[in-house]
Amino acid sequence: MSELTNPTPNPDTQAMLDCLRQAVSKTLERKRRLGQYVVQWDGKAPFAIGDDAPDTLKPKQE
Repeated sequence: MSELTNPTPNPDTQAMLDCLRQAVSKTLERKRRLGQYVVQWDGKAPFAIGDDAPDTLKPKQE
């Protein structure tokens, strides 16, 4: 059985990954400043964070 490893990405792949991370961070910050909700994934289902988030996507409070 082979073992999964996290190989170091080549420079082009790392540059793309860094660019995508920066774009997502900027977008999330912009939405936060505008008071808009964001939808995220918890591995099982989507959920929304924010004051104006739809009730159907708000995480359940236990």
